[in-house]
Amino acid sequence: MAAKTKADAIPVVVVDDVHITYKVFSSGRRATRAAAGGGLFSRKIGLREVHAIKGVSFTIYEGESVGIIGSNGSGKSSLMRAIAGLTPVSKGAIYSSARPTLLGVAAVMLPNLSGEKNIILGGLALGFDRKQIEADVDKITEFAGIQEFIDLPMRTYSSGMSARLRFSIAASRDHEILIVDEALAVGDQEFRQRSEARMREMRDRAGSLFLVSHSMQSILDTCNRVIWIEKGELIMDGDPQTVVAAYNKHTGATSND
Repeated sequence: MAAKTKADAIPVVVVDDVHITYKVFSSGRRATRAAAGGGLFSRKIGLREVHAIKGVSFTIYEGESVGIIGSNGSGKSSLMRAIAGLTPVSKGAIYSSARPTLLGVAAVMLPNLSGEKNIILGGLALGFDRKQIEADVDKITEFAGIQEFIDLPMRTYSSGMSARLRFSIAASRDHEILIVDEALAVGDQEFRQRSEARMREMRDRAGSLFLVSHSMQSILDTCNRVIWIEKGELIMDGDPQTVVAAYNKHTGATSND
């Protein structure tokens, strides 16, 4: 069977000249002189416009796993939230062949419910029926490595345990488009390897994956394409080794982590 060429590939996400602008409250101090003659500081509050993404365009194809890299505050998460439909664009457009699933470290879980009940609720939210997700509880628990704690309330979990469980719930089914935003940063090496292997499985089943991470090794191990965003602009888009090497040179990094 002949290998699929770029011309044959099916586009699943198209980002077309996207701009994202926020209006946020800002506060500053200016010196004023009180009527009595004493020097006082008063606080002036106004609106400030933040241009988070500035005219970014690219197309993602079926089966690609795309690493999204850039320094803190570069606009990576804003762009992923826009692709997931959670943040409106100010200009341009985003098209997708299916609803993207965003998995982030801040994904909501109910703190007063046990891990098991959160698995069931999370599975129902992903579209499983109750029998399906109940049958998968043990598998999800084992993948997350929290067998001893699954009957305890989520409020007793560490941030790492919670993040592992969130990823395990999301990874319990295949997604046409999955966005993973720093979800692997809190796991140990063994969990990271399991997670990366699971993401490659999802990619190989014709799903498409975005991985936002500061770990260049995770990006290189998981992705077959890398997009570098800096100060809201697309700097590079291409082969992982080439883009990561350029990024490391830019940041002065000496390794991939």
